[in-house]
Amino acid sequence: MHATWNALLARERDVRAATSVALAVAVVLFLPVAAATWEVERAAVPWIVASAVLELAYFLLLTAAYQRSDLSLVYPIARGSAPILVLVGAALAGATLGVWQAVGVVLVGAGVMLVRGFRGAVDRHGVLLSLAIGCTIAGYTLVDKEGIEHASTFAYLELVLVPVAFATIAVQFATDGSRSMREALNWPVVVAGVLSFLAYALALAALELAPAATVAAVRETGILFAVALGAILLRERVSVVRVAGATVTVAGVALVALG
Repeated sequence: MHATWNALLARERDVRAATSVALAVAVVLFLPVAAATWEVERAAVPWIVASAVLELAYFLLLTAAYQRSDLSLVYPIARGSAPILVLVGAALAGATLGVWQAVGVVLVGAGVMLVRGFRGAVDRHGVLLSLAIGCTIAGYTLVDKEGIEHASTFAYLELVLVPVAFATIAVQFATDGSRSMREALNWPVVVAGVLSFLAYALALAALELAPAATVAAVRETGILFAVALGAILLRERVSVVRVAGATVTVAGVALVALG
């Protein structure tokens, strides 16, 4: 689900406009569900604000990355690095790092290097953006782990994404006007918006039941699927080395989850 909406947005001519439209569609469509299940404590407010800031950074970085770099590069590095960063954050907070988790960290690092590549021109800008995206994912995962304790899933997510949707639309309108967003309003973008909201809601529900590091790791099992979509749907030139790197990254993420 997560890899699919990323691929649908990455294939659009104007990724930022498409993302703005997808976010707007998602918050409008799921508003009735949020209202019907509304439960928000005052203690949730600081976490909602922090998550919204991190989500805004995430979407701005993501659109910048997909506008110039391959899905098969950005997705594995961003999603593969995020669980490791979450694990580091949890360790700093006092959690114990297991042996298998340590091995998983090493494998993810090796996988990221393989995805990055060693021969030919290396997309350093794309790699740096991907790592920055991984940082925002780790950040909002840790924040959401605390925030979701004080609100219902759909209400929390709606409050997080409404300001993000307004901000991305404002940025798009200020830079390119409304025409680009009108052109980006199509069925693939609408589907991407729905899938992105549902994927996030499922992750929040999981955070209520499991540690943040485990949830972050399980979420990234779509890495291989994203690489396949990059090759098939976006017609990217995906090398055997990149596929191997994505596979090693998934293996490392699995060890982090199991550890």
